[in-house]
Amino acid sequence: METAYYIVGVIAALWIGFSSFSLLSRKSFVVEPLIEYGVPQAWWNLLGIAKGAGALGLIVGFVIPAIGIAAAIGLILYFAGAVGATLRVGSYKTTPFPLLYMAPAIATLVLQLAA
Repeated sequence: METAYYIVGVIAALWIGFSSFSLLSRKSFVVEPLIEYGVPQAWWNLLGIAKGAGALGLIVGFVIPAIGIAAAIGLILYFAGAVGATLRVGSYKTTPFPLLYMAPAIATLVLQLAA
């Protein structure tokens, strides 16, 4: 179980870290939906930093479990908010994307708590 936690945690951190990088570097596949959702551009850096901090927190959680747990919970809440944003504007075609990022955060949390 512990090996699965490390593997899933690293994959989750890399994937969410990529999402953070994509937002901070203003990749069109991330920015266009944010514009559609009405997310103010002033928030974009903060949202990207939050994702990056969460990804880093998952890795730090290997050494300091409380930080990993807090990071996973924060990421789950972050992506739950993203799901809510897609549903609020009726962008059902993009709703699965934050769920795909939330899933490994949930798996990391479950595996960490079970380890």
